[in-house]
Amino acid sequence: MAQNEYSGGTAARKRGGKLAYLSGLAAEGIAERHYESLGRPVIENRWRGEAGEIDLIAEDGDTVVFIEVKKSKTFDRAAESLSRRQMERIMIAAQEYAGRLAAGLLTEMRFDVALVNAQGDIRIVENAYCQ
Repeated sequence: MAQNEYSGGTAARKRGGKLAYLSGLAAEGIAERHYESLGRPVIENRWRGEAGEIDLIAEDGDTVVFIEVKKSKTFDRAAESLSRRQMERIMIAAQEYAGRLAAGLLTEMRFDVALVNAQGDIRIVENAYCQ
């Protein structure tokens, strides 16, 4: 039997995993369009470093904005799904990313969370967490 990214579970579980993946992609698209509409261009989608992945990276003037997108039925449920461990991983990945920039770790950075509910509405929490 061939292995794929959804193998190892029931057919319903595989469909659920694929649906969650596609739903996450859609939420990231909503967040990207929102930032772009505010004049904050997204410069990276799903940037992957050694520490992990950052959903979106945007520019807000001279500030580099690292954005974690969370989608759930409600904004509250989406917000609750962001763990301390995940925030730490994102901050480490952001440091790795900033290390590649001209100003390095002196780059002005912000960490936002983009919450997307089941209706596709978005709520941005700027400076959601910091080190």
